[in-house]
Amino acid sequence: MLPDYPEARVDDVYETLAGVPFPDPYRWLEENSEEVKQWQHRQADLATSHVREWRGFERLHDLIGELYTGQPTLPRYAGGMWFRTQYAEGASQAHVVMANDAMGSGRILFDPASENRDSPPFLSWISPSPDGRILAVGICVDGSESNTIRLVDVDTGTLLPNPPTQIIMDSWTGGAQWLADSSGFFFNAITGQASELRQNVYLHRRLPEISTRLIEIPWIGKKNEYRMVVVSRDGAYAVAVERLVDPIPIAFSCIESGSLLWKPFITLNDGAVKGHAIGGKYIAVTDVGARRGRLVSISFDTADPNNSDAWDEIVPESESVLRTVTQVGEVLYLTELVDTYARVRIVDLNGRILGEVPLPGNGALREYPTALTNMAPKGHPDKFIFGFSSLVASPGIYCHSPGESETETLQKPRVVLEKTVVEDLWATSSDGTRIPYHLVRRADVESDRPKPTLVYGYGGFNIPLVPQYPGAMAAFIAAGGVFAHVHLRGGGEFGDDWWKAGRWENKQNSYNDLYAIAEQLIGVNRCTPELLAVTGGSNGGQMAAVAITQRPELWAVAVPRAPRLDLIGACRNTYGRQSTLTDRVISVDDPDEVRRLATFSPYHLVRDGIKYPAVYLDAGDTDPRCPAWEARKFAARLQRATKSQSPVLLHVWENVGHWLGYR
Repeated sequence: MLPDYPEARVDDVYETLAGVPFPDPYRWLEENSEEVKQWQHRQADLATSHVREWRGFERLHDLIGELYTGQPTLPRYAGGMWFRTQYAEGASQAHVVMANDAMGSGRILFDPASENRDSPPFLSWISPSPDGRILAVGICVDGSESNTIRLVDVDTGTLLPNPPTQIIMDSWTGGAQWLADSSGFFFNAITGQASELRQNVYLHRRLPEISTRLIEIPWIGKKNEYRMVVVSRDGAYAVAVERLVDPIPIAFSCIESGSLLWKPFITLNDGAVKGHAIGGKYIAVTDVGARRGRLVSISFDTADPNNSDAWDEIVPESESVLRTVTQVGEVLYLTELVDTYARVRIVDLNGRILGEVPLPGNGALREYPTALTNMAPKGHPDKFIFGFSSLVASPGIYCHSPGESETETLQKPRVVLEKTVVEDLWATSSDGTRIPYHLVRRADVESDRPKPTLVYGYGGFNIPLVPQYPGAMAAFIAAGGVFAHVHLRGGGEFGDDWWKAGRWENKQNSYNDLYAIAEQLIGVNRCTPELLAVTGGSNGGQMAAVAITQRPELWAVAVPRAPRLDLIGACRNTYGRQSTLTDRVISVDDPDEVRRLATFSPYHLVRDGIKYPAVYLDAGDTDPRCPAWEARKFAARLQRATKSQSPVLLHVWENVGHWLGYR
């Protein structure tokens, strides 16, 4: 029997984009009215009671508690000390510890609970000054990711007066980017609402006097581009960087000259140039002229920095996908993907291969949230500190030093799924492209008969869904289910071509890849539609919802998390329009492009009288990226339309944002 859903009225309302009208019967659920709040609360109560009535709830809850671990923040080195975040037993939020060793015992330097014991704020990021005397932290009070800066005196642990008051969008620009002399830092902040994405870079000075001022830089993009200024490790250069998923260094300033005079640098429209200023040159990973990436050196003195033929190639393109470069001492550490798994090679400044870092197995390095974030130098000057996990082992923290043959374990994985099998498989998509995926199961779970299977994917924004520890989903594996970690086109697993093959006019390929994997699992009797579930977060949440609205017959269950679901209505605000133009369509002013956008907009794909799978929608009420109203509208539409006896549940969590702001 279906649940007794809260009543949702149907209005005769239309949304028009590029002159194309779309029915929008649940527009009223976008409002922040008391009526909507009460409706949302009743939906959450219904979802909670339904889940808790399941006889296996308590055991699953306990199993998740045993196996779930978050992603640890890598320790930061400054002034001879180490700074890291850490959770106390039973604490809902992390605090900051300062210690003599990377993961050693130390003293609590800052605890967000000191600001609100009943509801501690979220610690978004930390950034110690190079001399180790001041710690900058970002604090989010509502789960939305928007945060403000606190400055902590390291000697006393007290808050310093007069920090910047501007609001930072999230942690994606790394918070505070310190000057080498510790006199101040650059930071990126928003003006207006987060969804408007109007951003500027500021310089906050502590010496010779306290001040905060806007930095005028010859930006090449619109105000809604992500931006940041990073400082070279030697303090000689400040580099202005623009664009989130394919960043480029658009200008630089020689700090040693004593003034911030900006000179234009790389201004290419297509391609990423991701690196660091090292010794008067910009050493970078680029997909310009190499779709899987190559390492180049670009002199700051070059007459035409946009002439890629004049760049000095240090490491040529190969079959691996080059992700990042990090200077450690006099050598460079290159992180790569080889058939989706991590590899780290060490080269000298001339590109000579010196060796590889011994990794704990086949798995994934801990990356920062975006390609942009990786461009700020954060590590130890003489050690390569990295996080690593696999599909069967939770994250650990490791250290490698140039010339050493072994990797040091600083913090071992808390959870290892013993007697677990990982299979590396490939499916063939509708256009003939081979699509990789990994199946994870207990060794005693037979592979010759159908089993409950959970498919987890993403497929967007040039972000690779690397084979890392599945977190709470590890409980599904431990309970005897089969977990499918899939690599869809649109992600960054195989470089720029893989992204573009699932981007813009090719976006449908991402979903076709998903269906190919599902159909293969069913075709070889590993699963059946009655045993198949799909989930993902953010763009992956959209993927899960597209899957059940385009191909409802393939699935038994879908769990779209923090999802984008109304791609037409989302274009009314800057963030929604920007994300749409980045990955989904080339123009929202072209009627044909808008009609194509609607073919994978889940809210607009729901049809009356279809037997839809069971659905659990999971969203946050302070999410600025995929706002909760999209989940509300989709839930209302699906609850009315479905003719199956499978429930459609919605839980919008209060004071919760988009993944990184979760509380």
